Amino acid sequence: MRAVDEAAYASVGLEVLVERAGFAVAGTAARLLGGTYGRRVVVVAGRGHNGDDGRVAARLLARRGARCTVVPAGEAPEQLPECDLVVDAAYGTGFRGSYRAPSPPPGVPVLAVDVPSGLDGETGEAGEGAVLADATVTFVALKVGLLVGRGPSLAGAVHVADIGLDPGRPGAHQVEDLDIAAWLPRRARDAHKWQHAVLVVAGSPGMLGSAELCSRAALRSGSGMVRLGSPGTEPGAVPVAEAVAIGLPLEDWAGAALEQAGRCKAVVLGPGLGTSDAARAGVRAVLAEAAVPVVLDADGLNCLGELRDPVEDPGGAGALLARRPAPTVLTPHEGELARLTGRLPSASRLAEARHLARRFGVTMLLKGSTTVVAAPSGEVLLSTAGSSRLATAGTGDVLSGVIGAFVAQGVEPHRAAALAAHVHGRAASRGRPAGLVAGDLPELVSSVLSWRG
Repeated sequence: MRAVDEAAYASVGLEVLVERAGFAVAGTAARLLGGTYGRRVVVVAGRGHNGDDGRVAARLLARRGARCTVVPAGEAPEQLPECDLVVDAAYGTGFRGSYRAPSPPPGVPVLAVDVPSGLDGETGEAGEGAVLADATVTFVALKVGLLVGRGPSLAGAVHVADIGLDPGRPGAHQVEDLDIAAWLPRRARDAHKWQHAVLVVAGSPGMLGSAELCSRAALRSGSGMVRLGSPGTEPGAVPVAEAVAIGLPLEDWAGAALEQAGRCKAVVLGPGLGTSDAARAGVRAVLAEAAVPVVLDADGLNCLGELRDPVEDPGGAGALLARRPAPTVLTPHEGELARLTGRLPSASRLAEARHLARRFGVTMLLKGSTTVVAAPSGEVLLSTAGSSRLATAGTGDVLSGVIGAFVAQGVEPHRAAALAAHVHGRAASRGRPAGLVAGDLPELVSSVLSWRG
């Protein structure tokens, strides 16, 4: 956006852009107020362009009968005067540092301009004094900080205003419902079950629930065939009637798994495998030799080991991934990410995902309330459909099964991962508000996918 703004200042002119932005703010304010005549509006305006947008909005609202007071951000009292709406135009996306916002009168809504003041527009980080908005009007395109970190809880309802600028080619996009139909191919009239087959290598003695959840999810997400192997367990021990059970020994199981993988379009590897020496050896062997895409999740990630520079550690996990003959999707949550990198994640989850994806040639899916998916090319997709309903055991196993099924249907791995996260979140929104369990999700995923007819 900084680059877009700078180009626009030269071609369109700063005054024109400020007028357009102020007009958008005034229009959103009028809708929040339910009319303007006689309404009292307090605009907290900074000294930069964000403040200019607020001042223009105040002028336009005053023309429509509102009583507007503009308060300079640096002189704002701790408690703002009585009003019907507060417009926060103190600081925009370029803000760095700390800010303690003045308190609005009790019950009065707050409209933020571009981003809530005090919120980092890139990382979603914010101090305790940041503005808590009921709505935010942002310009041209969504800002990453509105979608990650504290952004969603501070921004309220976000309205994107078109002010006549082309956003160019953004490096990040948000996944939407219409992408389900756009990205997921319909099954051909003459399709057969092997065309979208998935191999699931998951579970271990005493840990079979993960294998069941992952397999059911893959089947409900469009896989025509699921072949399921749980090392050290009898074939059929996992109660998924539609899955074809295969026998894998407790140790040295990679060879048998690779033989099955050759008949499938994707492999889901890891949920419930444990982290024994045999599991670690099996995971690394499958990654080294599988000629089809692999979705690595849960214990599979823990078996992989720390990701170090492939040049400095040619025998390590990073080099193994870089040499993979087919695409790889990694799906860590924050704790797993810390184990993979040997450090705490950086403040910018988007930058972290992009760096790791490029460095190791993988699709990196970082789980969270906003899931960040980065491709080896650096393209980033964000899924904001998740919610706290998914904060229960086993939901990650379901997600890995959905990703595997989408990859098997020919969707590019980074799109498959992001689309799966979106569908996963949408499925949860159709379930019980309280008491949703992972076993509910495969059926709900199917209902989301069936929406497209």
